[in-house]
Amino acid sequence: MTRRGAGSGPAAIDARAAARPELGGVERWARELVARLPYTVHRPPPALTHRAGHAWEQAVLPVLSARASALLCPANLAPVAARNVVVVIHDAAPLRHPGWYSGAYAAFQRRILPLIARRAVRVITVSEFSRGELAELLGVDAEVVYGGVDPRFVPGLKADPPYVLCVASHTARKNLRALVPAAEALARDGIRVRVAGGHRPQFAAEQGLGALDLLGHVPDDELPALYAGASAFVLPSVYEGFGLPVLEAMATGTPVVTTNVTALPETAGGAARLTDPDPEALRDALVTLLADESERARLSALGLARAREFTWERTAQGIDAIVRAAATRRR
Repeated sequence: MTRRGAGSGPAAIDARAAARPELGGVERWARELVARLPYTVHRPPPALTHRAGHAWEQAVLPVLSARASALLCPANLAPVAARNVVVVIHDAAPLRHPGWYSGAYAAFQRRILPLIARRAVRVITVSEFSRGELAELLGVDAEVVYGGVDPRFVPGLKADPPYVLCVASHTARKNLRALVPAAEALARDGIRVRVAGGHRPQFAAEQGLGALDLLGHVPDDELPALYAGASAFVLPSVYEGFGLPVLEAMATGTPVVTTNVTALPETAGGAARLTDPDPEALRDALVTLLADESERARLSALGLARAREFTWERTAQGIDAIVRAAATRRR
């Protein structure tokens, strides 16, 4: 008979984030890992993929996965009652900057993240920056596995009229308001700044974005062409655990401007124009880049080479090795 708490079945994966219609970084991670890892998939009903699903994740999922050798939770949260958890915590933003979130969400994260980190068999994160954040704020030594780029993201024809693209939710950490001066300056040359992404209910919404062309939620199958058609890509964030859109833009040959804070220099790897996250610096970086064809070509080539270093297959292999080691340790 198998000892209670030491499962002998195949590894399982929590697919709550993978089932959400939105596609932020944690949802992308969850979908890609569900598609690539040969694990038992536990997916809640559609109505339980958001806040209402916390009870499913905490009470039902531990029962469903009790006999699994390990339970991979790829989207920050995990059942605290389970003793077979390998969790991916992407960053510590709710602890570092609780004011960016609703009060209830920040309080929930403040209570549950330390419990999850302490009780997990292994903790994984997505950058060296986030590893340092988790060590400082949660007292855990996480293992780093980088995210990937889907092969659908390839170069294509640039659009006419031209536009600058940003892929980000309307949240304080994404710093979208800082793009307004750039949008106003570029509009004089007929260049729009387009933002793909919507609101996230747990975040405090960003306001004052009238100068930006807000596209709202863009279906996943339309994103590659949207990236490829842009004359430049910008991510003005003040906090990122990794910043997947930077690599997705690079994979389409679109030159990237992003900020010089948190994990973004690590992700860019010298293949983007880095700038301070303030409005004037972002405006100047974009205006000068759009006026310099040779610099755009240089950054495009560097970005294509950088993006080739990241694949979801490599990510899945790295995660699987850690999950297997965790399962062996438990036995």
